[in-house]
This record gives sequence, structure tokens and C-alpha cells, in this order.
Amino acid sequence: MKHSFSLFQTKYHHLLIIGSVLALALLAMFLSYWPDSANVWSTFTTVFLGIFIEAMPFLFLGTVASGFVEVYIDQDAIRRFIPQSPVLSALLGSVLGLFFPVCECGVVPLVRRLFRKGLPIPAGIAFLLAAPVVNPIVILSTATAFGFGKILFMRVGFTVLIAIITGLVFTVIPTQWEILKPTLWITPETCDLHDHQHDNPIAEMPLTQFQKIKQVFQIALDEFFEIGRYLVLGGLIAAGLQAFIPQSILLDIGKGPVLSVLVMMGLAILLSICSTVDSFVALGFIGVFSTGSVLGFLLYGPMVDIKSILMFSRVFRPRALLYMVIIPFMLFLLISVSLNYFMIW
Repeated sequence: MKHSFSLFQTKYHHLLIIGSVLALALLAMFLSYWPDSANVWSTFTTVFLGIFIEAMPFLFLGTVASGFVEVYIDQDAIRRFIPQSPVLSALLGSVLGLFFPVCECGVVPLVRRLFRKGLPIPAGIAFLLAAPVVNPIVILSTATAFGFGKILFMRVGFTVLIAIITGLVFTVIPTQWEILKPTLWITPETCDLHDHQHDNPIAEMPLTQFQKIKQVFQIALDEFFEIGRYLVLGGLIAAGLQAFIPQSILLDIGKGPVLSVLVMMGLAILLSICSTVDSFVALGFIGVFSTGSVLGFLLYGPMVDIKSILMFSRVFRPRALLYMVIIPFMLFLLISVSLNYFMIW
């Protein structure tokens, strides 16, 4: 069974790589016939490299943290320190980013590994959605761009609130395996085996410190190349959309308290900017869009954009992925539109 699953995974990854190469080839052919193709190609390349270079260090940091969790943290520690109450666990999960400063790319493999260690579902979902904003790096960058004021406090506060609400929606799901896709090294069977070995210390020889560190980086590299394929594919799609769809079109139609919010949230998905620098991009829209619309950009983009959706699709089952995209979208839309209507800036 495992052998056949391995063959399927290998074929799937090969098809993904071949498909990406073919897509690039077709794009290059299309650009050769596109008017002013040199500028379009330059935009595509610049945007893709910007997304990839911004995200890659944080993805690697997240995979290293995932390896550290696997080697150094056991399931008993998770059970001791994470409350069993859904509300309390979701609240704790929403602020875990203060201790694991990872962006929307690095948090994906880390959450999957924490789920494998027995992290409650509300805590894991809240951590996944809140960590890209509720971490020291992003808080500092937001404060640098907007100052210690309304924008910073609302960005952090509303992110925590929506992450907790979304996490609590998942309390109806009995186990993590209902939302996680299995991999060769993360399945219910391997977790059961891990529990058995943990209860029986003789079953596994203790590792030296050097062996543990080596194992951390082996796990990190495995997950980096596994998740990294989806980062590359998401970066290519986002760069292609930005090269072929002028942002001026979105800005021209983005008028009104509702439509402006939809445009800014759509722009956040389209741009796929790392949450560590998106505040400075959003700052440029102040005066062009309402503050509620800019806040929609700052709230939804770090949770859901093109590259994160593709990485979510590698880790989570389709229904769980749909909930993680739709629920924050509807709630942030409601919040941003309400701010546009009822708050005087």
C-alpha cells in the first residue's frame, strides 16, 4: 500500500513539474506574439523573482521549525501545554506566531507537523491563519508603515478574532486526519507507531545530539522541496496575472464602500506579497482607497493569496481548504465594509 502510494506521489510530482515547464514554454511563446512583449516579460520575471525571493527564506524557516518540532517535541508536551477547551486552544493558537515568527509560507509545513504531534484542530487552524500577521516581524513592519495607531491595532485584533472564529468552526471535525492529506511520513499509522515507540523507550535507540540536528535538517529539506514546488507554481501564476492584468483596471473599478473592499481584497490575492512587506505596499493606497478598503488588503492577503492557496491544497483536503478561504473572506468583507460605512476617519 505504501509502495503504491509512493509511486502515485512520485508520478504526481513529476506531472506537476512537467506541467509547470510546459506552462512556461507556452507563456514564452505567447509573449513572443504579444505587443510590447519585452515589458510584459520583464514584469513577469521581476514579479516572480520578487515573490520567490521574499517567500523562500520564510518557507525554509518554517520547514526547519517543522523538523525541530518533529525531533524535539513529543505529543505529551503538546497535551500538557495546549488547553483542551476549543476556545482557549484557538485563542492560544492565534498568538503562537509571537513565538514562531513565520509568514504565510513557512506556517504551512509547521502547522502540518504540529497536527501530526496532536495539536488540537482549533489551535492549528487559528495559528495557520493568524501567524502571518501576529508575529513580531509583521507587527514591527506594520508599525513602521502606519505607526502605533488604529491600523496596527485593528490589523492584529481583527486577525486574531477571525482566526479564532474560523478555528472554532473546525471543532465539529473529530480528528486532524479528516482535514489533512496523508503523506509518506505523516499518516495516522505513523502517528500510532510513534505513540507506541514513545510508550516503549526500548523500541527505539536514543539519538545523539548530532544525529538529532541532522534529522531536523533532513526533515526540513524534504518538506522544503515538497512545499516549495507549490510556492514556485503559485509565484508563476501570480506573476502571470500581474503581467497580463494591469492593476489600473482594478483601481478604476474600485469605487464605493463595497466594491473598493472587494477590489483591494482581490488585489491582495493577485499580488501575493509576503506579509512582512505588504504594509508598505498598502501605504501607497492611502488617499486612493478608503481606510476600510486598505485594511481589507492588510487583513485578507496574509491569510489567503495565490501561493498560499496552492500550498494549502498540498496539505489540506478540498473541503477544509474551501472553509479556510471562504470564512475569512466573508468575515473580513463584513468588517471592512462596516468600517467604510460607520467609521469616520
